[in-house]
Amino acid sequence: MTSETLVYIGKRLLQALLTLFLASALCFTITQLAPGDYLDNLSNNPQISPETLDQLRQKYHLDKSAWEQYWYWLGQIVGYGNFGYSFANQRSVTSLLIERVPATLLLAILSLIITWAIGIPLGIIGAVHQNRFIDRFLQVISYTGQGFPSFITALLLLFLAQKTSPLFPVGGMTSINYPDLSPLGKIADIAWHSILPTLALSITSFAGLQRLMRGQLLDVLRQDYIQTARAKGLPENRVIYIHALRNAINPLITLVGFEFASLLGGAFIAETFFNWPGLGKLILQAVQQQDLYLVMASLMMGAVMLIIGNLLADLLLKAVDPRIKLEDLR
Repeated sequence: MTSETLVYIGKRLLQALLTLFLASALCFTITQLAPGDYLDNLSNNPQISPETLDQLRQKYHLDKSAWEQYWYWLGQIVGYGNFGYSFANQRSVTSLLIERVPATLLLAILSLIITWAIGIPLGIIGAVHQNRFIDRFLQVISYTGQGFPSFITALLLLFLAQKTSPLFPVGGMTSINYPDLSPLGKIADIAWHSILPTLALSITSFAGLQRLMRGQLLDVLRQDYIQTARAKGLPENRVIYIHALRNAINPLITLVGFEFASLLGGAFIAETFFNWPGLGKLILQAVQQQDLYLVMASLMMGAVMLIIGNLLADLLLKAVDPRIKLEDLR
């Protein structure tokens, strides 16, 4: 890694701190717009006395103004790395995130790999064989994939799992005998359970990426320098995969950051349908229960994923096309 890259990463991380601060203030403001709080739900329980509610309100600092709550929460993060306490789970938010984030990241990374491994080659094939049978067939697959909402895709995959049982597991991240498996067996078991939820996240994404890749490559293939390369007698494969593809794929790499962050939202559906113990399901429960600090930490995780995704996209763009200067990507 060059010094230029290290300096660029350092500057982007400093910018990220300001971005996260502004995002945290915005997220906290939005959560305060919801009427009531977690303790209002408990007040409907006749077994909990008003005195107990007052004690809990003081304990969780809910008796203070919204801005006082925000600055206290932010101070705990900066000073102690403490993201607060989950009211509903009776645990620290940090421990919940450490437990749930890896599962969501696993789905997100696997989904990105599958999306690009399928979408890019199919888009290239469609562009190279424009208006032929295989191109039209791939377009039908693309429109079909984009036309299905994620929850319909998840339902169809669950139906497939039921009909092909026990070929695919229908829920959870591990099997019952997971603790007794060897290290390699544990990896294989998690991979087996991740097949269906990963496909549920990937199908719509790869269909859209396939169309974008086809359109970008067709546009590049019409450029004058491509016609010049062909006129010089260069092999068609070299023209497509060396000259055209490098320029066609650049705009798509910038989408990586947004895709990485958007997978957090898509994980709600996949994790709910397949009982995957990830962050998406945890956020949904936190919102329903008005678990303030857990909601805040979860929203901040989305912002962090967006920042990391955009940084990775810039570094990939530089790796794919060395002509690009990192200072031009700020």
